[in-house]
Amino acid sequence: MFSHVCVGTNDFPRAEAFYAALFEVLGHPLRFRDPGNAAAAWQPRDAERPLFFLTKPFDGLPASPGNGPMTAFLAPSRAAVDRCHMAALASGGTCEGPPGLRSHYHPHYYGAYFRDPDGNKLCVCCHRDE
Repeated sequence: MFSHVCVGTNDFPRAEAFYAALFEVLGHPLRFRDPGNAAAAWQPRDAERPLFFLTKPFDGLPASPGNGPMTAFLAPSRAAVDRCHMAALASGGTCEGPPGLRSHYHPHYYGAYFRDPDGNKLCVCCHRDE
């Protein structure tokens, strides 16, 4: 369904370190890195798409998070959700909801919510019954 998701940053080195830690836990390799243009992208380990892009805004204006948008990453297990949440907070993120079951979504939904250092809201979730 998706080709890519793009998230803006005002501090590329800080944001790159944040996402590198997150995607290491999820097992998504770096597809490319261009620090001269403040851009990087990660991909699934077994596919070319979708891509997650990190970059400074192309229009040169400051990056700013919206009110309502959120990107959710699929985790293979509840333990991976826990590890991602810890990695996010250790890398400068802020908690928006600790890891846990959210049965109001469905009986097996296990997720954690946080913001990256630029304020973009993210989720890591697992839909599996463990």
